[in-house]
Amino acid sequence: MSDSLRALLTVIRDAFDFAPDWAASLLLAAIAVVGALIVHGGVTGILTRMFRGRHPILLRILTGTAGPSRLALLLFALVLAFQVAPLEAETATVLSRLLILATVGLLGWMALTAVHVVADLYLMRFRIDVADNLLARKHVTQVRILTRVADVVLIILTAGFALMTFPAVRQYGVSLFASAGVAGLVAGLAARSVLSNLFAGVQLAITQPIRIDDVVIVENEWGWVEEITATYVVIRVWDLRRLIVPLSYFIEKPFQNWTRQGSAILGTVMLYLDYRAPIDAIREKAQAITQASSNWDRQAVGVQVTDCKEETIEVRILVSAANGGKAWDLRCELRERLIAFLQQEHPEALPRRRQEVVGKTAPAAAPPLQPREAAAAE
Repeated sequence: MSDSLRALLTVIRDAFDFAPDWAASLLLAAIAVVGALIVHGGVTGILTRMFRGRHPILLRILTGTAGPSRLALLLFALVLAFQVAPLEAETATVLSRLLILATVGLLGWMALTAVHVVADLYLMRFRIDVADNLLARKHVTQVRILTRVADVVLIILTAGFALMTFPAVRQYGVSLFASAGVAGLVAGLAARSVLSNLFAGVQLAITQPIRIDDVVIVENEWGWVEEITATYVVIRVWDLRRLIVPLSYFIEKPFQNWTRQGSAILGTVMLYLDYRAPIDAIREKAQAITQASSNWDRQAVGVQVTDCKEETIEVRILVSAANGGKAWDLRCELRERLIAFLQQEHPEALPRRRQEVVGKTAPAAAPPLQPREAAAAE
């Protein structure tokens, strides 16, 4: 195939003998690029129509590798074009160096694509948009973290191999390795935060204290784990803000995870009422409200007096829900309807402050004088 393509390019070059060498070289490169794009597009289109609806795995592989395969075909066509192009020695050397760099980048891109395609094919078996998604979230979190760590490693390796193609850089690297102790110490100190987050990502992928879509409380903020990258975690807060937290935070500091083993959770509603509050009536009303609510998971509901203070008693209503969001809605619903119930049916149960006003006793008035006593007094 290469001989026929080289012969075709030679014929095309002979057709441009009237043009300068640089113009003929550009025309040959342009023809090679256009031909490679046409061939790639045609083959990709045919395979896509063949795999669509029949072989989803092969279709995913085809779409995932479209970029690297296109670049590989372009480089192959350019190599053949430059072999027959009328180039000067210096120009050919520069173009050869560029092609080598492009080849190194292509190999790195192919490695990255292979990692992502394998990860996507593995995750096709799991769905997060279902009620019982604990196992799916475990695998999705683990695969995504390891994929991002692999991306960082592959990018660093690709950049290193690309730089080592230059003799000056290669010699500089050898001199650095000769003093590896000092260089390693300086590099380690400079990249301490980056490396700590990178290793923390590997540890998170293995131990999984957090997973994608977990409900967590971090820095007194309640939200969901939206994304886990190679260096940080994105928390989607309940009011749609985004909290960016480094990966090392979840290894070094405590936090709350409401969905570590499951999404079910208990919620509480606290009421502070007067001592005359009818506990039995409140218990019946709370159970009726909970049983009629769609946010209750039919597991637990209870009403207890948990404390007594100087002026009020503390009543706790304990309910269960399938997840944190439904628990919050159920708690708000209970609180609102119980307050309305007490205002309408038992206003004496609402807290009030009592005072007793005690006045001073007035002195007793002297009895009036009789006429004989009055005359004697005169």
